[in-house]
Amino acid sequence: MLLTIYPISFTVCLVGLISWFYFKNNDTLSKISGLAFFGGLAVYLISIYFADAEISYKLMVVARDLAIIGGVSYFFGMLAKNKLVFFAFLALLYGALQYKFTDVLKNTFENKEEIPLISGENGSSEEYLDRNVELLVELKPNHKAKDLISLVDKYELQLNTAFAPKDGNITDLDDYLTVDIPASQLAATESIIAQLNRHPAVEWVEQNDVYQLDVMETIPQKRAPRDLKKFGLNDPNLKDLWGFQEMQIDALYAYLKKNKIKPTKKARIYILDTGVDAKHEDLKDNYKSLNKRDDNDPMGHGTHCAGIAAAVSNNGIGVASFSQNNEFVEVTSIKVLSARGGGTQQRILKGIIKAADNGADVISMSLGGRTGDKGQKAYQEAIEYANKKGAIVIAAAGNSNDNAKHYSPANAPGAITVAALDPNLDRAVFSNYIYDVDYGISAPGVNIYSSIPDNKYASFNGTSMATPYVAGLVGLMKSIRPKLTTKQAHDILKKTGDKTGNTKETGPFIQPAKAVKAVVEMK
Repeated sequence: MLLTIYPISFTVCLVGLISWFYFKNNDTLSKISGLAFFGGLAVYLISIYFADAEISYKLMVVARDLAIIGGVSYFFGMLAKNKLVFFAFLALLYGALQYKFTDVLKNTFENKEEIPLISGENGSSEEYLDRNVELLVELKPNHKAKDLISLVDKYELQLNTAFAPKDGNITDLDDYLTVDIPASQLAATESIIAQLNRHPAVEWVEQNDVYQLDVMETIPQKRAPRDLKKFGLNDPNLKDLWGFQEMQIDALYAYLKKNKIKPTKKARIYILDTGVDAKHEDLKDNYKSLNKRDDNDPMGHGTHCAGIAAAVSNNGIGVASFSQNNEFVEVTSIKVLSARGGGTQQRILKGIIKAADNGADVISMSLGGRTGDKGQKAYQEAIEYANKKGAIVIAAAGNSNDNAKHYSPANAPGAITVAALDPNLDRAVFSNYIYDVDYGISAPGVNIYSSIPDNKYASFNGTSMATPYVAGLVGLMKSIRPKLTTKQAHDILKKTGDKTGNTKETGPFIQPAKAVKAVVEMK
């Protein structure tokens, strides 16, 4: 929404002020033009306020935009006496807005969230290579970006601050920089990496991997719960949730009701994804907004995950989640992927940090991809930071029928990694296996029916779908015992989980009733 409102409000301001200069001798039209200008300015400032960027960058954008609006309007004011010249230049302005500057406005907050710290002599602040070979570099203590000036000048590099955690005293994440390599220097990438690794100011270098979702829509198989009445819910699409039968959700509801279990707090699950449709009929009452720009979902992937983790139960519409009376969990969105499902490692890491800084209890990441690095320290440090702030991180194993240790963030130390099961409780044919990760577990991931934007529903396959099942359960567990740690949560899930067709490949299959009982009985 911001990407639309911001350029439109800028254009309204510009046209309004130009019109005011042109019609300043006409009381009625000048008044209308003035109202258009000030109305546009108000909306413009609101869009800037809600933009997801640093304050310093916002101030730079405002200064740029107001200078353009003022300068161009004054120029047209000088031409007002000559109508022919005035309208000729107006046509040129329209062309510039239509074919060039509108794209600049649309990309202002989409791709330029950081301000360069230092640039090479011929570097350009517009040269961002997030989709190619951007690097993440951790500096050693007491070192600054300026210590790399010789490499910056030699290769025309551009350095930016990568992360800005609120509690920098408990992490080294604020020592990370991004290194952008211009197209003219791509051939020297390996040499640049080698020189950075040898540099006395550098602690660590890794690639800023690029990820792309691969969502497989499916037709639900007829393996529905056999007795819907036992769940005590009136959600009509419960018949499409085969996993509820296999996870024995009726036993979970019965245990919570019989023992009068109440949450100590309402746990918040952060969905790091393509966004979430905050107005969806089956999510809105369990949804808490952090930033308006995250409250829509052009692709639908994040909304689907949110429905699995925290759909409103027993409301007579759609699907349901593990919280029968909706007291235990709520869901929040942070966009870390584009409308097409693509994103960079840095953006995902920033999402983890942002969720942790805003009180996340669970961070659910149905994303990732194969990494070219032998190790990725930044993910480990981000997860450690989230853990220290009280969050448990859940990550999808991946959909490549491969070892999850080669995929990030599935392989990150400290994350609970989730494999996908089919209705026969075998490892889904696409699911990565979790032999070598720290904490592995499994959940339903084939023909999973859930919410998608515009009050619609669909079935998808993927470890992406299995992950929010685990996130929803861990959220329920943390609502009862808020100080639950990742190790404690995984130990319980492992101990109370059932065997699968190949438990070694998938990890145990979550059983929510047993897991919640174990949490309640913890000493």
